[in-house]
Amino acid sequence: MSPFALKPEFSLVLGSGSPRRKELLAAVGLKFTVRTSDADETAPSNLTDLETVQFVAEQKAKDLLSTLRAGEVLLCADTEVWQNGERFGKPVDRADALRMLQRLSGSTHRVISAVCATDGTHWSRTHCITEIEFHPLPLGVLEHYVDTYRPFDKAGAWGAQEFIGYVGIKSLNGSYTNVVGLPVPEALEALRPWCAEPK
Repeated sequence: MSPFALKPEFSLVLGSGSPRRKELLAAVGLKFTVRTSDADETAPSNLTDLETVQFVAEQKAKDLLSTLRAGEVLLCADTEVWQNGERFGKPVDRADALRMLQRLSGSTHRVISAVCATDGTHWSRTHCITEIEFHPLPLGVLEHYVDTYRPFDKAGAWGAQEFIGYVGIKSLNGSYTNVVGLPVPEALEALRPWCAEPK
């Protein structure tokens, strides 16, 4: 049993279909079921970057609250790429992905995650911010990445665990798992109210 397992009376529901989040939770030994949200990911324009990510994470959780059964604990997260106040969502097509990557190339951006857990009554919230600096990358390298890996399901059009992460990241200040898609220590912190104490 994982040292981070929930107490026997609780079961974990991951409110995300992201394969990265499933892999990260499974890697620390947590058992869970998956339930996906169709929540609107738009947010009020007056929010800061962190407030925007927190708002969206909570909207995802609220969208699934009605599905929770007794003893279920829901974990939801939102991970976004931000640069100079601009939100980089999931690219809509090849041109949009290349536009984003050209903006990120040779510069610094932030990967922000907000995590929330709830049993329908009690809420627990955390967040994580990682600063990434990219090497300058030629257009041909960016085109190869987009055409080969098709990163259309990733915020900012890139994944740290893929080719672009290997050749592009010049420096990473903060959590690596956050950049992959779920800051694991923060997720465990959010789940702490429902977890057994590690032995």
